[in-house]
Amino acid sequence: MIKNNFSKYIDVLQGEITSALEKVDGLGKFKKDVWSREKGGGGLTMVIENGKVFEKGGVNVSKVHGKLPKSMAEMFKTKDSDFYACGISIVLHPKNPMAPTFHANLRYFELYENGGLKDRWFGGGLDLTPYYIFENDIIHFHTKCKIVCDKYNSSFYKNYKKRCDEYFWNSHRNEARGVGGLFFDYCRESKEMSIDRWLLFIKDMGQCILDSYIPIVEKRKKTDFNNININWQQIRRGRYVEFNLLHDKGTLFGLKTKGRIESILISMPPKVKWNYDFKTKKGSPEEKLIKILESPKNWV
Repeated sequence: MIKNNFSKYIDVLQGEITSALEKVDGLGKFKKDVWSREKGGGGLTMVIENGKVFEKGGVNVSKVHGKLPKSMAEMFKTKDSDFYACGISIVLHPKNPMAPTFHANLRYFELYENGGLKDRWFGGGLDLTPYYIFENDIIHFHTKCKIVCDKYNSSFYKNYKKRCDEYFWNSHRNEARGVGGLFFDYCRESKEMSIDRWLLFIKDMGQCILDSYIPIVEKRKKTDFNNININWQQIRRGRYVEFNLLHDKGTLFGLKTKGRIESILISMPPKVKWNYDFKTKKGSPEEKLIKILESPKNWV
């Protein structure tokens, strides 16, 4: 079964990712938090804090089921339905402001009506939020994403990159959250892609999470920085928080449905600033970032 296959896969992937990140950090270790959901299911949250490289990071697996919440039933135009959802989500906030924040998730959803399977699909994505622009790093990230997409469909990268740019947009600031990546959802069985092939695509995306980000953070973790860079990092983290609380559908859904608050807010960076009317200096590296965020570009 697809459900069981993917469920086992994300357990393995969680172990692979946390092991790789502990190796990168060299000091910090992930702590485990097993939790259960009263209405059905549970998960394993793994958190690293105050490491040598990662100021905070979370790799969370959840597997929940039960009666479909009213808000989702209205969205899917169904009544008296049940659901099963499982997925893995990753958010990493490095200490060094020259190393970017990283986010990714892979998920699977099944919808049941009258005791039978009515619908099922995969979703997910990965994106990069740098504080300083190193173009080779961003090109590397997008190249790894494109390689996986092109293996399955030549239009995937262009379409999913566009969706990512559109989704991770802080409309109240008129700027992107970061430099994008991929965003895909409702990946269903079709003539072009069977559900088994979608599973293969998702698994390749799991490997892409490691291949796209680990080399960047390995390269940047020892880059020199100063207090000006830290201040900028914390101001930009504020924009990250703004997006998650104002625009992110997953965060808003979790808060509205009284989900597990620690898991929902695991994405929040530990040190953040909101400086009133902060302006970047003309020609500065900080201004370079802003210009790119105001007009997303094609990297590969």
